[in-house]
Amino acid sequence: MKKITSVLVLVLSFMGLSSLTLQNKAEFKFEQETHDFGRIPQGTPVSYEFKFTNTGTEPLIISKVESTCGCTVPEFTTAPVQPGAEGKIKVTFDASAASPFSKMVTIRSNAKTPVKALYIKGVVQKN
Repeated sequence: MKKITSVLVLVLSFMGLSSLTLQNKAEFKFEQETHDFGRIPQGTPVSYEFKFTNTGTEPLIISKVESTCGCTVPEFTTAPVQPGAEGKIKVTFDASAASPFSKMVTIRSNAKTPVKALYIKGVVQKN
């Protein structure tokens, strides 16, 4: 009986400590996670800045931002975003091919949700 009680106390202690560490993480709060450019002319690159706030209690460190293709280029600051501070991720789309598009940008960080996706979409029209 003592062994069962000891194991139970150990498991509950571990669960309690795990939940505390999750609460102390950094976290993204984006103004919006999808941007629609609407109709854009072919051959004219367009950009959008996704703005976010670190709503966590630790500095938010973005380790990598990658796109699904070479026609979409993300830019981000490598400096940690302090709790309560704002940051930006700029996404530029090439718009070389006339067609509808929908692209995803993946963010990797130390946030509670370590992998986050942002989306851009629109229609590239021939001139």
